[in-house]
Amino acid sequence: MIYNVQIKVMPLKDLLDPQGKAVLGGLKNLGIHSVSDVRVGKHVTLQIEAESEGAAKEIADETAKKLLANAVMEFYEIEMIN
Repeated sequence: MIYNVQIKVMPLKDLLDPQGKAVLGGLKNLGIHSVSDVRVGKHVTLQIEAESEGAAKEIADETAKKLLANAVMEFYEIEMIN
């Protein structure tokens, strides 16, 4: 069966996010002052062929750990979608 999986990868909250700071600066330059913080990450959608939803989630987890996220600087969340 084919499962659709979303993986959201974001910088750890305690670390500086240079891309987020650049976006925040751009917003301020555009006159948008109501935004107080910006965090920039990655959103990856996978189609995984697996025997079960649990097996698909395990494959997504392995993919995130080995390729998509740097555990020292980032965290990730996995969501199964329809």
